[in-house]
Amino acid sequence: MTKTRAVAWAGGASYLLVLGLLVGAAPRASGTIHGVGALLAVSLLAGVVRRTPLPALVMALLGSTAVVVGPAGSAHESRAASHQGQFLSFLAADLVLGFIVATCARRPTTVAVAVSLTVQLLVIGGCAHGNALAANGLIALLALAASCMVGLLSRERREHAAALRAQEVAEAVTAERLRIARELHDMVAHSIGIIAIQAGVGSRVIQTQPAEAREALRSIEATSREALSGLRRTLVSLRQADRGATASEQSRLVPTPGLAEIERLAAATAGAGVRVDVCRTGEQRPVPADIDLSAYRIVQEALTNVVRHAGTGRCRVAIDYGDEELSVEVVDNGRGATEDRSTHGFGLIGVRERVGLLGGRLSAGPRPEGGFRVAARLPLPASVGVPVEAR
Repeated sequence: MTKTRAVAWAGGASYLLVLGLLVGAAPRASGTIHGVGALLAVSLLAGVVRRTPLPALVMALLGSTAVVVGPAGSAHESRAASHQGQFLSFLAADLVLGFIVATCARRPTTVAVAVSLTVQLLVIGGCAHGNALAANGLIALLALAASCMVGLLSRERREHAAALRAQEVAEAVTAERLRIARELHDMVAHSIGIIAIQAGVGSRVIQTQPAEAREALRSIEATSREALSGLRRTLVSLRQADRGATASEQSRLVPTPGLAEIERLAAATAGAGVRVDVCRTGEQRPVPADIDLSAYRIVQEALTNVVRHAGTGRCRVAIDYGDEELSVEVVDNGRGATEDRSTHGFGLIGVRERVGLLGGRLSAGPRPEGGFRVAARLPLPASVGVPVEAR
């Protein structure tokens, strides 16, 4: 940092030295040459402009003023004509002023514009005469206004880009929070529902049927351990993400069940008193991980609702591997829609969010013949299931 600062101020000192040589060593050169030389020399102020733009503007104004009021003109060129080109040197100050307008706060920007305008008008008024005074004054105003407009446009563009980045970050954080909420709900709700059912069964038969009570306790223990393991893996994956773990490391930690575990899910649901008939149709094949996980979570949430609200001992899960979409359907013949099932909880809300994120369609509601039906259609990428020719 110290080295960069030293280089920046060395550039500022070089700028003043170059202007001194330009005015002192070439006093008989034309004013246009002096003005162009001062304009090119402003590149030496780049480091100072980036670190301290206001001192850089002061240096540019001093240098430009020195070029205008210093020795000028050759023996064959009048002093007034010589000054016509020398006013070009103020374009260097205008460039610095545009940078200030684009990057600095409102108050220092206002002071910088006022000081630059005042200095330029005073110098032009003292060195130009007649028609040249009006022409040079107008050109100076237009150049200063143009630099300010460019600075304002650059500032608005940068602020707009920053606002877009902030919005993208906020949306990404919200999406991640919703994803975590869906995962935790889908992971915990099913396990807690089964535990509650088994605990109720165990408490009712503990005196009369100890064997069945012990089986209920074993089911509670197994379900609790599975839920605890899933929560631990999720928390570990979140901590790894905070520490900047790679995607491959996180993928090994995040629990990613899929359609291959549907039978195990059905067995766990049967332990809670609801028999699940699983039917698979179509060409069974691997599907993308996000679709596989979402399909599993949809079935899990639907079975959780059956266990909690349907009041039935049986339901059916149908999985169809179509050419263009994966269809998942859970149907029961229980009580259908109830107030608790339709208006409370976040289960179906999370299911709708999952389906919507994948561009699919969801249908959830009571059946005319009784019971409840949850059906989701998830589009599959064109490449899924397409065999690759051996070479």
